[in-house]
Amino acid sequence: MTFFESLLLLLAIAIALLRLSRRLAIPYPTMLAAAGVLLGLLPGAPAIGLDPQMALALFIAPALVDAAYDFPLSDIKRFWRPLVALAVVAVLLTAAAVAWLGVAMAGLPIYAALALGAVVAPPDAAAATAVLRSVSMPRRSVVVLKGESLLNDATALILFGAALSFHTRDATSGEVALRVLSAAPLGILFGIVMALLARRIMPIFTGTLGGNLLEFVSTFGIWIIAEHLRISPVLCLVAFAMTLARTANLTTPPRMRIHSFAVWSAAVFLLNVLAFLLMGFQARTIVGGLSPERLTEAAWFAGAVVLCVVVVRMMWVVAYSWLSSRWRELRGASQRVPVRQSILVGWAGMRGLVTLATAFALPATFPQRDLIVLAAFAVVLATLVIQGLTLGPLVRLLKLDGEDGLRAEINEARAALISTALQRLDGQSGEIVDHWRYSLTARLRAVETDDDSTLKDKHSFGLATIRQQRKLLEEMRRTGRVGADAFLIIQEELDFTEVSLSSETDRQIEEN
Repeated sequence: MTFFESLLLLLAIAIALLRLSRRLAIPYPTMLAAAGVLLGLLPGAPAIGLDPQMALALFIAPALVDAAYDFPLSDIKRFWRPLVALAVVAVLLTAAAVAWLGVAMAGLPIYAALALGAVVAPPDAAAATAVLRSVSMPRRSVVVLKGESLLNDATALILFGAALSFHTRDATSGEVALRVLSAAPLGILFGIVMALLARRIMPIFTGTLGGNLLEFVSTFGIWIIAEHLRISPVLCLVAFAMTLARTANLTTPPRMRIHSFAVWSAAVFLLNVLAFLLMGFQARTIVGGLSPERLTEAAWFAGAVVLCVVVVRMMWVVAYSWLSSRWRELRGASQRVPVRQSILVGWAGMRGLVTLATAFALPATFPQRDLIVLAAFAVVLATLVIQGLTLGPLVRLLKLDGEDGLRAEINEARAALISTALQRLDGQSGEIVDHWRYSLTARLRAVETDDDSTLKDKHSFGLATIRQQRKLLEEMRRTGRVGADAFLIIQEELDFTEVSLSSETDRQIEEN
């Protein structure tokens, strides 16, 4: 079976598993990773390896840009304390605890133990985003977890690079320290510069399919250049995407934005599906290279690492929540973060492709490489399966699956926008103005009273008329009164009109 045939078969299996995960209410990363293990261990299953450098650029870079583009800078400013606590302090504490375990239990050299700690410390952006979409959680917790998943890889990869430098001896201690201290700020600066450059170049390709290709080429290219410059590619892409997003709402044509969002959603989802499935396939490669005695010893150590990773994160998140509450009380603030939310955030620490890819990136001569790779794989599989399966029930057990405030936020924003539009119509008259004034007033009344029955009647009537138009258009095409080109243009007009009349739920395309 060729590689293309194997890949096609895997995608077909993945599509069926996605549907099954939806029916069973299981996050699809959990389902795909577990299925990958089972498929990879079957006799005659194809051996599909992962090149670490390619895997990080191919699977992580687009997911980072996609998530960072939709994550406002204001949320980083608003939640900077919990983000620093999770993306920096939690990663360093976890890495230190795992490093101690590696030295004490497995006899690893300090730099090798630190490399293991850096490998397993950061929760994965793709895993967190995918799992968060499958459960209903408080908005604050979702924002913090998404922000953490954007930033924590930078801390871990910088730490991993420093540990690797001590093994390869390609730099002195001073040079390593300089790289660690400069990687983050230089990465952010380079990302901002590239975004400013992209703002000038991308308008040339706006409205073309080449513009979509340029977005992906820029994403992969910036990651690769940042790696060659030995600065943080993670922070570079996060800064790049956030800088682009700041003015995109006003400068991007609506048609291009709709098309770009559709392309990116499909591409990132495809890469996520492949990543989680291929992660499971690595089980045979990892386990097959160990003797039975070595495998037993490594399994005990891997189990200890899994426990250490989960416990340290839970302890730190709960401790930080308590310290934050005490600090708020000292300052006289009444708002406190419920302990239940802290428990939930602490449990939502799924590891993914970054952990596995960085483990595979270790050179063959690295001390006890097989042990480190097995431990990393155990952490990925255990957190994806155990925490992924129990996150939804935990949300319900902690009674955090109620109203998340999203509808109120949407209604408040809609009311402000409609009021601004109505002000624009003041002092004007005419049939068109009266039409828009009536429509906007009806929408404002529905938003303010949270009663959209009038709008539903209007939308229902509008959708019925569109269905009638579609039947006539199809008849005109069948009889030859309308050619193919005219048919597609008019069909697109009807599509956009129908989408504008649909509810938020109907407009969404589910992942699985």
